[in-house]
Amino acid sequence: METFQIVILALIQGLTEFLPISSSAHLILPAEVFGWQDQGLAFDVAVHFGSLLAVVFYFRRDIGVLIRDGLGGFTEDRFTDDGRLAWLIVLATIPVGLVGLIFKDFIETHLRSAAVIAATTIGFGILLWWADVRGRRVETLSQLNWKKALLIGLSQVLALVPGTSRSGITMTAGLMLGMKREAAARFSFLLSIPVIALSAILLTVELLALDSVPWNDLLLGTLLSCISAYLCIHFFLQFISRIGMAPFAIYRLILGAVLIWMIWG
Repeated sequence: METFQIVILALIQGLTEFLPISSSAHLILPAEVFGWQDQGLAFDVAVHFGSLLAVVFYFRRDIGVLIRDGLGGFTEDRFTDDGRLAWLIVLATIPVGLVGLIFKDFIETHLRSAAVIAATTIGFGILLWWADVRGRRVETLSQLNWKKALLIGLSQVLALVPGTSRSGITMTAGLMLGMKREAAARFSFLLSIPVIALSAILLTVELLALDSVPWNDLLLGTLLSCISAYLCIHFFLQFISRIGMAPFAIYRLILGAVLIWMIWG
């Protein structure tokens, strides 16, 4: 790919991976506007890995405590709030892992159309706004129980449909279940770690079958995706309690309308 294409796509992937606005919807736009070819499997691996590095580095202290307390609960016969949260993340990851493995080929074959992405961008944008307005927004992460974590995990299955937004649907579910905005966002970001890691592993397995790999391009894509994703997480968590989800819902409606115009205009 051209350097300009690498920069644009890596920045888009890094920013939209964690904002509730759908990365797949955004990756359609530059391809349509500039007439670019599909970026390919190797680049997908690189930018996913960059996003993974960003979220792991940002939550590095939290992850250390989650692992320590999650495993320590078995030896001490008592789970702390962080230890319990660690296993809730594991529980919430199981549905999307199972469904993704079973229906991966079907989704890639039948659900990656621009029409599907436009519809899900708009539909789940409206649902995000509704959940933000109607949700009680009172519960913290320490109040999250296994039933609610599992429901959020089940909602994450919908993110396998392009245009839904993994972060968007999990935050929507969290808000509908009464979580505070920052708590819903934080759980969504922590929940992304095993999901992105599993996705990167599966893509890497497919990547090993390729004859040649453009390592310089991939390194640039990884770096840019990591930087943009890290900044996105940092500023989103700082401002989400004040600005709410309405700006993202409105943005999704506009983006969906643009996609519809591009398809049928």
